[in-house]
Amino acid sequence: MIDALATGIDALRLDVDQAARQKLSTYLALLDKWNRMHNLTAIREPARMITHHLLDSLAVLPHLPVRPGLHIVDVGSGGGLPGIPLAIARPAWRVALLDSNRKKAAFLNQAAIELPLANVEVVAARVEDYTPPAPFDVVIARAYANLATFAAQARHLLASGGQLVAMKGAHPREEIAQLPRGIHVVDTMRLDVPGVDTERHLVIMQDVAS
Repeated sequence: MIDALATGIDALRLDVDQAARQKLSTYLALLDKWNRMHNLTAIREPARMITHHLLDSLAVLPHLPVRPGLHIVDVGSGGGLPGIPLAIARPAWRVALLDSNRKKAAFLNQAAIELPLANVEVVAARVEDYTPPAPFDVVIARAYANLATFAAQARHLLASGGQLVAMKGAHPREEIAQLPRGIHVVDTMRLDVPGVDTERHLVIMQDVAS
């Protein structure tokens, strides 16, 4: 597992040190263990979990702001994707994992304790009901909802100049056309994730109405 993960990280040309790579492997083992009891993710084969979960999450790193102390929230975090891999790879960032499902929030808390991840906070709440103590630089979601729903529910979490980042499969042209007023698409890009043979795209948006 460690070799396959290392090969993928190197293919993505990411700056992820050895300690982080080991912690990513530990997280994957923990996710696999809990998944057998609580069905956190539909993917159960460890090899596919590396490519379709860990590497898929890490592939967004080059497209996020580069600065220490980045404040980021993973909306609908589920099993911690992409939030936990991002928190492991960038320990100088502050990462909130937001999910309304208590079972999933329990796993996220356990993962933050066991790994351990001092830069992670778990919030068990619905996104539209959550009022953070401070707004976020990046609000990210993976397989959460269509773009219009994501933007409408999560735009209140953004700091001024912050980014809404959506991880999608095929290019979501129809969804982009239905975005609410004031949500501007900054960029869309195709992600090439090692071992993933389906389309992956990233959509970066800003709230220009705020």
